[in-house]
Amino acid sequence: MLATLPKDRLFRRRAQAKLWLSGLLLVWWGPGGSGAGATKGDEDVREQLRQGTLVFVALVLMASMAAALAGCGVGSKKAEPTIAVYAYNSEPVIFWDPSDTFSNEITTINNVYEPLLRYDPSKDEVTPVLCESYKVSEDGLEWTFNLRKKVKFHCGDVMTAKDVKYSIERTISRGKGASFIWAPVSEITTPDDYTVVFKLKYPAPLDMIASAGYTSHVFCAKHTEEYGSDWFAQGNDLGTGPYKVESWKRGDEVVLAKFDDYWGGWGKNSYDKAIIKMVPEASTRRQMLESGEAHFLNNTPFEDIEAMKSNPNVVITVAPSFQNLFVLMNTAKAPLNDKKVRQALSYAFPYGDVIEYVMHGYATQSKGAVPKGLWGHNENLFQYSHDLEKAGSLLAEAGYSKGGLKLLLTYTAGDENERKAAELYKAELTKLGIDLEIRGMPWDAQWEMAKSRDPKDRQDMFMFYWWPDYADPYSFLRSIFHSEQEIVFNLCYWSNPEYDSLIDEANKIAGPERQKAIELYGKAQEILVEEAPAIFVFDQQYVRAVHKSFKGFVDNPAYPHVVFFHDVSYERK
Repeated sequence: MLATLPKDRLFRRRAQAKLWLSGLLLVWWGPGGSGAGATKGDEDVREQLRQGTLVFVALVLMASMAAALAGCGVGSKKAEPTIAVYAYNSEPVIFWDPSDTFSNEITTINNVYEPLLRYDPSKDEVTPVLCESYKVSEDGLEWTFNLRKKVKFHCGDVMTAKDVKYSIERTISRGKGASFIWAPVSEITTPDDYTVVFKLKYPAPLDMIASAGYTSHVFCAKHTEEYGSDWFAQGNDLGTGPYKVESWKRGDEVVLAKFDDYWGGWGKNSYDKAIIKMVPEASTRRQMLESGEAHFLNNTPFEDIEAMKSNPNVVITVAPSFQNLFVLMNTAKAPLNDKKVRQALSYAFPYGDVIEYVMHGYATQSKGAVPKGLWGHNENLFQYSHDLEKAGSLLAEAGYSKGGLKLLLTYTAGDENERKAAELYKAELTKLGIDLEIRGMPWDAQWEMAKSRDPKDRQDMFMFYWWPDYADPYSFLRSIFHSEQEIVFNLCYWSNPEYDSLIDEANKIAGPERQKAIELYGKAQEILVEEAPAIFVFDQQYVRAVHKSFKGFVDNPAYPHVVFFHDVSYERK
């Protein structure tokens, strides 16, 4: 379809053409023309003028028509937008409200919204984003942020300190998602339009909290109040990020478009749009990358990684991560309410085979819940090994000497690594007389089953990745295993008051007394491993398949699976 000019502009161009034509005709037929009294010499001159004028008129008319038609789209070729495609294995967005985020949408939300700071684990330092600078009092109880000026929200409003205060206070008051990270905050004040002061209950590392991948983001106060959470849930945003939401289709894709007024500016080869597309089938994701239809993959089976290493159009990157895999056991119903059964199932897991044959060596067996490389990880923790004899002995002590158990394990459909690990586990459990049903489910369906009110309606085992909301042991130990009245991510439904007390105290003193906090986290994990509400499978590396034209991507384990599209560029042909 041709683009058309607005009517007023089209009429003006037509009128200009008529004026040009009228003026030339006046020269041609005006006073001294071919009327009475003209000489033959005059006629010859005028004939030459007429011929020249005809050519000139034709040229003017052609130019006028070309200009008008160009405005209508004829003869012009608008540059196609440059689009980056991220082929994602699951539902791209679960929670749209920036105060509630705590799932897959980390990939989208961190391109649309921004925090005050961003953390780089490789350098162990934070860099300013929406602030220009910050300082902390000697006692660690007051943090002052000096905000960046002239930052615009996607709605057009300019960000001020009131928006920052509103965003964090709203997140705290809603109490959803990862909002618990703001628990140390007692008060937020705004001395002027570009200064925000956080007063804390205890000296927590607010720089890390303010750089979190979830619920740390700033949004427009005025329009959030006007539109509300339901408006966000429809796929709308009020962020400051380099991209804004253009469209969203549940179960399909999110389309992000460049925000022209982004405070950070734009590079020469920046992408105009970014699409995060749900592609559950690993083989399809690979085909899309190799053909150039996609530029970045997550969760690629390692057989495909090995095969694509020889493809000149594909670049394979390997980086550390803070992501690990658990098998969460339903401790709220029999037989998994029995610690000995859970310990038996932990001994039955084929850790070595999963790491070698599924992960191709890009992982190590977990020691506790805190991943290797993150402070608070404890190399001295007890670690279950693959020992079917020990597993059988524990089952016998629990009254299941011949097995006879039937268990349901769910995993996220499209995750081939989870599926293969589950199949290897099933084979080992069969040797113990345990029938394990493996069920791949779309994330939202898996999530819905896990949240069933009656524990008997829930899965027995939930294969589950965790990555940090911010790079801190509390993220792993609190989110999955802390007692919860309303279940969020404690999908093993486990509760231990002593454990809760230890990690809560460690979190409070982590700022000024990190070593003491590490000791408390260690004691808590000893309880966790002994109680075995989960199987601690592996800590993994990130292995990415990236199209060669996709330049500048750097993995940041503090923002797992996030591509900061503003920081990458396309390769010109």
